Amino acid sequence: MEVRKVYQQTNVSVTEFILFGFPSLQNFHGLLFGIFLPIYLLTATGNGIVFLLTSLDHKLQTPMYFFVSHLSFLDLSFSTVTVPKMLAKFLMNSNSISFSGCFLQMYIFLSLCATECYLLTVMSFDRYFAICQPLQYGTYMTRKLCIELAVLSWIGGFLAPFIQAVLASRLPFCGPNVIHHYYCDHPPLLHLACADTSLNVAIGSTISFLIISSSFFLILISYIKIMLSILKISSPGGRRKSFSTCASHLIVVNMFYLPIIFMYIRPAASVVSEVDSLVAILYSVLTPMLNPMIYTLRNKDIKDAFRRKLNTFIFSLV
Repeated sequence: MEVRKVYQQTNVSVTEFILFGFPSLQNFHGLLFGIFLPIYLLTATGNGIVFLLTSLDHKLQTPMYFFVSHLSFLDLSFSTVTVPKMLAKFLMNSNSISFSGCFLQMYIFLSLCATECYLLTVMSFDRYFAICQPLQYGTYMTRKLCIELAVLSWIGGFLAPFIQAVLASRLPFCGPNVIHHYYCDHPPLLHLACADTSLNVAIGSTISFLIISSSFFLILISYIKIMLSILKISSPGGRRKSFSTCASHLIVVNMFYLPIIFMYIRPAASVVSEVDSLVAILYSVLTPMLNPMIYTLRNKDIKDAFRRKLNTFIFSLV
């Protein structure tokens, strides 16, 4: 508090922020670089392969894989917003980020987070119609509707955090400028502001609560109805097959929602501790890496599509 008062008295305006990262791991940058570089490469490779296969293979032109392609692109974007900057810090000690760059990173990250909430909700609706209304599935999930739902997810995601990003950027920042996190996020930025942030906290918490809770509730309702429908299937083999089509989506939902519920549904701004940074790693780094393996790369359709494209590529070289 005394440090902040000194900055306020000197009327200094912050022009850049320092991403401090993990406080207790400052002497292990080489080890951290060796850990997070392969994770990022796996994320980029896995999601890139899934995105290309689901976009180019004619046998994967179904509503489910259409949304999977958007999820893969979203996960790739999720990691790219934060991990390269973190790797630069570990490798070259490049830990500074400009004022505008910090707020742009925060806005894009929050937008992608909101978009994934909407997209996972849409994917749960798709599974509901596929399992509970199989005869009408083709009538409901038309190509036109799939495109509209995907577009709405992206537009809604990028509109959702716009107000809180604008309000945060208008706050005075006179120091200190050290963010105890590995990327620019809303709560740690509010903690550095030299003004009352109660309005920002209220708006940010309300927006986060509405997006996360409403989408999670809709997903929960969809899967309750799916489970009830599966239990009505008389054949054990039929039950297993129906459950397998949505089990991977349930895993993805839990891996994404549980950490962001902890991170963003909070009553007040607080200092972002190292625990918060570790929790953020779960949904911003690990989940995008694991999603392709959980959701698609072990899927028979994806494997067959990969073999077809690989054979086509090999024959083109012969």
